[in-house]
Amino acid sequence: MASDSTEKKPSVSADEGSVFSTVRNLWSYMWPDNRPDLRLRVIMALAALLASKVATTLIPFAYKGIIDSLDGPEPDQTLILGLAIPLVLVIAYVLGNIIDAGFQQLRDVWFASVGQHAVRKLALQTFHHMHRLSLRFHLQRRTGGLSRVIERGTKGIETVVRFAMLNIAPTMVEFVVVAIIFVWLFGISYLGVLVVMIWGYLYFTIKASNWRISIRRDMNESDTDANGKAIDSLLNFETVKYFANEEMEARRFDGAMEGYERSAIRIWTSLGFLNFGQAVIFYGGFLVISIMSILGVMDGTLTLGDFVLLNTFLMQIYRPLNFIGFVYRELRQGLTDIEEMFKLLDQDPEIQDKLGAKALAVTGPVIRFEDVSFHYDPDRPILKGVSFEVPAGKTVAIVGPTGAGKSTISRLLFRFYDVTGGRVTIDGQDLREVTQESLRSAIGMVPQDTVLFNDTIGYNIEYGRPGASAEEVKEAARMAQVAGFIETLPKGYDTPVGERGLKLSGGEKQRVAIARTILKSPSILILDEATSALDTKTERDIQAALDEVSRNRTTVVIAHRLSTVVNADEILVLRDGQIAERGDHANLLQQDGLYAQMWNRQREANEAAELLARTQDDPDGFVKRGTPAAE
Repeated sequence: MASDSTEKKPSVSADEGSVFSTVRNLWSYMWPDNRPDLRLRVIMALAALLASKVATTLIPFAYKGIIDSLDGPEPDQTLILGLAIPLVLVIAYVLGNIIDAGFQQLRDVWFASVGQHAVRKLALQTFHHMHRLSLRFHLQRRTGGLSRVIERGTKGIETVVRFAMLNIAPTMVEFVVVAIIFVWLFGISYLGVLVVMIWGYLYFTIKASNWRISIRRDMNESDTDANGKAIDSLLNFETVKYFANEEMEARRFDGAMEGYERSAIRIWTSLGFLNFGQAVIFYGGFLVISIMSILGVMDGTLTLGDFVLLNTFLMQIYRPLNFIGFVYRELRQGLTDIEEMFKLLDQDPEIQDKLGAKALAVTGPVIRFEDVSFHYDPDRPILKGVSFEVPAGKTVAIVGPTGAGKSTISRLLFRFYDVTGGRVTIDGQDLREVTQESLRSAIGMVPQDTVLFNDTIGYNIEYGRPGASAEEVKEAARMAQVAGFIETLPKGYDTPVGERGLKLSGGEKQRVAIARTILKSPSILILDEATSALDTKTERDIQAALDEVSRNRTTVVIAHRLSTVVNADEILVLRDGQIAERGDHANLLQQDGLYAQMWNRQREANEAAELLARTQDDPDGFVKRGTPAAE
């Protein structure tokens, strides 16, 4: 699958002046090209919104009519006729409010699917992007903090989409309509006071909200840090117990939460200041307009109904004005929350498919490393001019001291990294010229540290080839010599394996990983120290399964225990990133070099371990063999 790195990614920033540009960049998520049904819902939501605003504008006139009909000299008409006009106006007033509320709810109902689609689309895009980013990126990130950034970001997206679409623009329209009414009914002086009040209110809201952004960022960083520490500690639960460091972990977590607490207190304190300042500005304008309208009633230029109409409009303006202040705060907060998420989207994958890359065509397959150099850091080279070939259907083992570059070779084969010199080919095709998906589909991996998904045994085996039948899953388990164990479990293949497979032993997890690879049926197999963490008996059992899996497959074995590679067609001995020796087992022993030294050390260690085990099984053995007994 070609990389989507060329896809245009919206830029998001919570800095001042970026709100409207951000909303413009997010427009495609609110008005999706391939979803006419959602576009229709946007139109319906806007129509409901406009209907609500019309009702909102007419309601104060009904209220004015009620007051004017009840004010003034005693009417000459009958009581029934005298009640008819105010009664009709009261009914109109009530119906107007009902219509306003009804259309507001319809707006929210119709727009719900639009907002949730935008959240889902962006969350999915982020999820895809996380998997496209390089191994280097993920090794440097903390899983807990990363999940928190995405969680806050998706919630922030919904906030931005909903408020931007349904509140800011319509509220501005309402301000314009009220301004026209003020000029038409009351004159330019009333409009002047109204404009000054609204401008002061919005200016103060924007400045105060921008000031609060830095506090929100600090709070987000503390929240991310605390969540990262919590997840890290829980994932390493056993290690914490081994060292009895529960209190130390609690102190680390509490230290992060302390920073969050300080920021949260500052957020609420600044919110109180913001709300109080908004109230002072609005009611200052309210006071001035009320005094002007009282003077108008007293000199006869305004009726009592006009006074009520003015105050009703002011209170109706206060609701969207206060709401637009709330909306702006929520928008800025939402933008702050999604800022980190979009920084992730702005990260370009280190490893990308070349434009026009084709799928890997497997014929052999033959693997070649041609004068390959590689480094993670320019100051620390890992591989230095490594060249070798793995013929089709053969097994080549790579051994050497820790840090020699053995596991780096498997990472280059999977193209987790690109070589910094030379090239790696499969059947003559440079790995940089083929798609990553086709490359990784052709390679199977059994790693040293097998991590399973927190699901069932069956799911973890089927992960090798999603959609495989139950019989195929069972056959893979049988070939991996794990079927017998699974069938003894009460739930069989439906048995949960727990977080990272911790409910299974190391040997059981390794067999499940082998079954998963068997089901994948790859052309190339990589065994990366697949038995180094197991006891001798389990290692022998699993080695038999691995021998079965690797038969007739092009196989690269990266090994620490040399006993697992004695049957390899060729053994490469790495030292300091270079091939120091090569040959089969017998030939390397004859060379009496590094491989022979490693072999002798491991053999002596194994003999000592076996002798110790026999001694523990037969504590009197030394005495029987003539060792002097203690007197």
